[in-house]
Order: sequence, then C-alpha cells, then structure tokens
Amino acid sequence: MAFLIEHSNNEIKTSFNISGSKSESNRLLILKHLFKNIEIENLSDSDDTNILKNILREPPEKIDVHHAGTAMRFLIAFFSTQENKYHEISGSERMHNRPIKVLVDALNYLGADISYINKTGFPPIKIIGKKINKFRVSLDSNISSQYISALLLIAPSLKKGLEVYLKGKITSKPYLKMTLALLEKIGVQTSFVNNKIIVDPIQSLNPILYKIESDWSSLSYFYSIVALSTNSTLRIGNYYSNSIQGDIKLIEIYKNLGVISSFEKNTLCLKKDKNHKLPKKVILDLNDNPDLAQTIAVSCFGLGLQCDLYGLQTLKIKETDRLLALEKELVKLGGNVLITNDSLHLKKSKEFNVNICIDTYEDHRMAMAFAPLGIIKPIIINDPMVVSKSFPTYWKALKKLNFRISEYKRN
Repeated sequence: MAFLIEHSNNEIKTSFNISGSKSESNRLLILKHLFKNIEIENLSDSDDTNILKNILREPPEKIDVHHAGTAMRFLIAFFSTQENKYHEISGSERMHNRPIKVLVDALNYLGADISYINKTGFPPIKIIGKKINKFRVSLDSNISSQYISALLLIAPSLKKGLEVYLKGKITSKPYLKMTLALLEKIGVQTSFVNNKIIVDPIQSLNPILYKIESDWSSLSYFYSIVALSTNSTLRIGNYYSNSIQGDIKLIEIYKNLGVISSFEKNTLCLKKDKNHKLPKKVILDLNDNPDLAQTIAVSCFGLGLQCDLYGLQTLKIKETDRLLALEKELVKLGGNVLITNDSLHLKKSKEFNVNICIDTYEDHRMAMAFAPLGIIKPIIINDPMVVSKSFPTYWKALKKLNFRISEYKRN
C-alpha cells in the first residue's frame, strides 16, 4: 500500500489537536502500575502506548511487544522487580536486533534475575522477578537514554531508592530530565548533578490526576509543513511554554527556518515568517534531540538548504538504521548526502525529483518526516500506516490541512 501526497495552494490556516506525549504516557503507565493511585488524562493513542497499557493491565507470562522499543526497555525493568513472577519478553525481528545488554547488565548487577533466550545482549529474554536490595549502579550513557529512564522509573519502588552513575557523554539528556520531572510531580525526591542521579524511595503516593501534554515530537512534522509553505498559520491545542519535553527545542530550531512560535494560554500558534531570510547552512548538534533529525533533514532538503547534523549515533539502533534510510531516500529525491556513524551532511539541493516513492523501512518517523514535502511537489509514501506506532491519526491531520491523500496505484 502507498499514499500519494499532494497540496494545491501551499497555504494553510487551521486549528487541531494532537494526542498526549508518547514519552510521558509510557513513563506514567509504569508509575501507575508501581504505585496504583495515579490517574492519567490525555494518554497517547499510539500503538506503542496501547501495547504497553494492554500488557500492564493483565500481564501474560509470554509477552510480545512487537516494534515497541520503549515498552521492551521499560517492561524489562518493571518485571525484574515483581517478586516471584516469571515472564518472557520478545518482539519483532527488528526488535531482536536492538541491543539491551547495558540495561540487563545494570539490573542484574542490582540483583535482578534476567537471562537471554537466544543471542546474548538482545531480546528475547526471560525474567524471574526478585526483591532488589542494591542501590548503586553505573552504566554507559551514550547509547540510549531509555535504559537509564527504565531504571529511574522503578527506583522509587526500591527499598533504598537508586543512585545511578553515568559513564561517557549523555545522549538525549532532556528525556532523562523528563523522567525526573515526572517523578518530582508525583512526589518523588530526585537530584541530577554532573553524571550522578539520585532517586529517593517512596512507600506510597497521594492520589494524583495527571494531564499529559500533547506530543512535541509529533509536532515536528507541522513545523516542517509551515517552514515549507508560503503562508501558513496553525493553532495546536494542549502545549505548554514550560514543557518538560525536550523537543520543545523545535521552537528555536525552526525559528531559524522561518517559523514563528507563540503561545495563547495552552494553544501553540505556528506562523510562517514571510520576511525571514533563510541561513545558507544549518548546523545542529542533535545529541539531545535525535528524534528530530529526519524531520529537520527533510525540511532542509525541501528549502534547498545545506545542513550538517551531528550527535546522531542512536539513530542506527532505532526501528531501522535511520541514517542509512535517510541517505537512500534523500538521494532518490535528488539530494546529495553523506553520512557517518553519528552525523548527516546534506548539500544544497539543485533538483527535486517528482513522484518518488519513499520507502519507510517499518519506521513511523520516515513516513511522517517525508510527507510534508507534498506541499511543494507530489510525493509517494510506501507502507503509510506505519505511522500508527506513534501518531495513528497523522494522515487525518494532514487532510485537515488540505493535503490531498489518495491511495497510489502502481502500474
């Protein structure tokens, strides 16, 4: 299946909403099942969150998380603390090639009982829940922040809490800060100084109702649409100027690409700055915001800008090797791209090939990052329903923005 994405007038003015942050939702679901008396509003409608929610509601002995990497990491930590309960956790073929050794080693060091079913360092795994008594651990922090967040989420339920010592340059630091901010909001004491994180134990929580802010990562595609348009204004509800989500960095990044952001209470307004002079080159270190890389690279291609993006080492272990996928698809469109293990370099584009079929590699962000190009020229997205992993209503949202989306019939 493929969608043909087109737009008629390159100008959009509308209002809409996006569901709750996937990152906040997944963290709060773990906390809700550790402490019981947390009620959640505006939960993400993503596949990842629904998978996690359904597993936690009635955990089977054998668990399949499919493509949900966050669920895999968070559930490993969660079930390691559920005393005398046995679970096996598996996933898709790609999931079985995504490393988890850093997390498993840390948990086993603390006293967990986790072992590999097939290949060492990778799912599937089996867990026998145990009481964890150790409270200090160190681990590499340059691979994925989710390993660390998984530990931090179970930390307040441990007898002595947890002290985590981070080795190396910290990747996606805003996501760690988000995890700690959520813990603070439900009443847990934390500290994060230099490379040391401390989370205090807590026996019980006062009842709390937590309304989740909408997802900033999902918002990136609409920043791209406004940047690529000639004259657009979008209003999107349930966003906060003091957001705990690290991808609020979009405001600063896309200001440089001609998008003005402003808040009216909890509504975010995105407006094209028609008088903005674009830079000759975009240079960004995305070590803190790697999930924005695909959107930014595609925006720069569509705007005819040169860009150098750094800090992308985690993209190789996502749903696909995102660096390789970006290179292949941008080249198909006419881009001149060079990638390394942790960076992407795009030269100023001299051509934009029309009606190109973009492969998505079972990666939701590949589909959503490339679709905004349809506001300039028609583009075809293969396997478009992959977006359900994080944003199942994405195509409906684009239709509200007057994109024409039709099933593409191959000759």
